[in-house]
Amino acid sequence: MLGCECFCWHQHIDVEFPSLQPRPYSLPSPIPQWPLGQGFATGKINLGELEAITITKFESVWSCSLLGGKEKGVTFYKPVGIPDGFFCLGYYCQANDQPLRGYVLAAREREPSSPEVYCDYDSDTDFPALRKPVNYSLVWSTDYGNGFGFFWLPNPPLGYKAMGIVVTDTPSEPCVEEIRCVREDLTETCEIMDTLLATDANTFQVWTTRPCKRGMFCRGVSVGTFFCCTYFVSEDQELEIACLKNLEPSLHAMPNLNQIHALIKHYGATVFFHPDEDCMPSSVQWFFKNGALLYEEGKLKGERIDYSGSNLPSGGGNDGAFWIDLPRDDNARNNVRNGNLESAELYVHVKPALGGTFTDIVMWIFCPFNGPANLKIGLMSIQMNKIGQHVGDWEHFTLRISNFTGELWKVYFSQHSGGEWVDAFNLEFIEGNKPIIYSSKHGHASFPHPGTYLQGVVKLGIGITNDAARSKYFVDSSTRYQIVAAEYIGDGVVTEPCWLQYMREWGPTIVYDSRSELDKIISLLPLFVRFSVENIFDMFPTEVYGEEGPTGPKEKDNWLGDERC
Repeated sequence: MLGCECFCWHQHIDVEFPSLQPRPYSLPSPIPQWPLGQGFATGKINLGELEAITITKFESVWSCSLLGGKEKGVTFYKPVGIPDGFFCLGYYCQANDQPLRGYVLAAREREPSSPEVYCDYDSDTDFPALRKPVNYSLVWSTDYGNGFGFFWLPNPPLGYKAMGIVVTDTPSEPCVEEIRCVREDLTETCEIMDTLLATDANTFQVWTTRPCKRGMFCRGVSVGTFFCCTYFVSEDQELEIACLKNLEPSLHAMPNLNQIHALIKHYGATVFFHPDEDCMPSSVQWFFKNGALLYEEGKLKGERIDYSGSNLPSGGGNDGAFWIDLPRDDNARNNVRNGNLESAELYVHVKPALGGTFTDIVMWIFCPFNGPANLKIGLMSIQMNKIGQHVGDWEHFTLRISNFTGELWKVYFSQHSGGEWVDAFNLEFIEGNKPIIYSSKHGHASFPHPGTYLQGVVKLGIGITNDAARSKYFVDSSTRYQIVAAEYIGDGVVTEPCWLQYMREWGPTIVYDSRSELDKIISLLPLFVRFSVENIFDMFPTEVYGEEGPTGPKEKDNWLGDERC
């Protein structure tokens, strides 16, 4: 073990490697003063025995522009400007080709007599919540890049966990005063997420981290630090660092109802539909009022659905006993298929994320019909007749907002069976801080930018296309929305509509011979590509080959869990 020295030399972000250093990011418009509440956007969050704040000011320690083939590389930062009484939990890392908009948490022990006591959480131990590490283990070092870089894993005392890595530019072991470890019962396990850096042959790798368990009822809190090592790490492997755990039962930093309305008014996205879209959204009530029918297994005739959905079966699960279909009359059926943009609104579910340190505002949009898919094979674009279409289409996007500051942090774009998180600095905005959502033609998947997105084998240019573009057809969710659920607020504050309790399918399941339609397409292709195309078609998801009505929002995994990515 190398000797301990308390002073390490660091270059400040403003002066070192100016060509590489990212600029700090801020949203397009100032954040308003939110309505009064308990703990939302106050800059600190009570986690039980600990109080946490975000640190967003950094000094660069070591930067690499070539490792792993990344042209602009990454930089490792030491958090600075930590208030007295708070302690660093780990260092920060990010890519140099992105604006500087990250954070790491700093923490302090709460005073039991403090007037800012929000819970009755009592520890059953006399050991302090925070302790210095015993010493450090050198994980990796290099003289490659801009100067020297040394990566140190804190070795915590027995019963404690390290939260992050320390980086120095000298070989001297960091001071134990540099960082704090957290008592094990105040932590949760975390896992690797995005790869930030990988050396040749993966001898050294760096990842962002997140709590292993995520969702509305999970308490893991991201610290914002990174993990690095010189060995293989599987996705389900427990790391040598941990994340924090929110033990404050009331989640006092979550916004109240007035604050939710203010957040939606300020950040509510504008959803643009394709200029050629002919399967527009509508409100659920318009769908019911214009002839939607409820069918029950074993009965030939459908029942008109009440305007509020009160005659829909509620609760349970999707047992296939009931489904919804369009009106039987052809004119009424075509009318409902086209939707009604004037009536459309977003249905909002508000829930805690990452242990109540973030708020997820999930916005659901309903379309009475999902149109047929468009197939791309090289330069050819072919409109399908049936493939991809189904009755009833529920899509969503999610605004993730920091409960420390009230800032919009990122947006989740739902895209068929998956989706992607996009950081705020990669979004398009309209009217201040309102992000833009581009809804793809017929499929209604969400995308952050206009363009054609291919679902299939991108290298060969074969797959289902998602065409997204701006047009005169749009819905402004900042004004046209209805809050349908916010369970954490308590009973009676938000009344869930009757239709939200309907757990069955919003459209019939119809299996048809879609393979014959694909075979006709294959027959038009040159002989030398037919075999490859046939193999690729076999890999398409099963929902492409038939009509299958989706279940409603409450039956989706992300209602209770985190977004799928």
